[in-house]
Amino acid sequence: MITTQQIIAQCTKYMYSFYPYLPVKYKATEKQWKIRQFVWGFKDGKNSSQVAQMVAERLITAFGHAAKDLVFCCIPASSKAKTEIRYKEFSEEVCRLTGAENAYPFVTVSGEKLSLHETKRGKRVSSTEVIEVDERFFAQKRVIVFDDVLTKGITYGRFAQYLENLGATVVGGVFLAKTIEK
Repeated sequence: MITTQQIIAQCTKYMYSFYPYLPVKYKATEKQWKIRQFVWGFKDGKNSSQVAQMVAERLITAFGHAAKDLVFCCIPASSKAKTEIRYKEFSEEVCRLTGAENAYPFVTVSGEKLSLHETKRGKRVSSTEVIEVDERFFAQKRVIVFDDVLTKGITYGRFAQYLENLGATVVGGVFLAKTIEK
């Protein structure tokens, strides 16, 4: 089981986001709309080479020659199809540019399951992806995690801690955008 303290500890590591992301519930400026459209384009697989270039440059700036010793691992999207559209070519390009090892083939979305979420407002059922990870691949590896949007850090923290529970050392996370509140 992953604890809140472990999630918080993951969020104290290296964390870098390129853009502030204003949720659609808020009225946006022209610049904020351009950021939204850029993020949405990435999610649809339309600008992955541009984002790969940005991420590769950031990793080389942050880790220097040690970037080639990292494993680059994207947090899977909500389905197998979305994960492939969003991350397959993107992660290949980031790894080609940095020399990092690509974790994409070792993390797969194998299906969905129903989850019950209880909140102050009641209960709701939603589907959650089932992720399969090649445990042997991650043992003793130094991993940098990527996700498109960082909101509160819970998804990142849980995923990073899960990889550490498998024997990896997660050095931090890189995100295309970080959610801001108005």
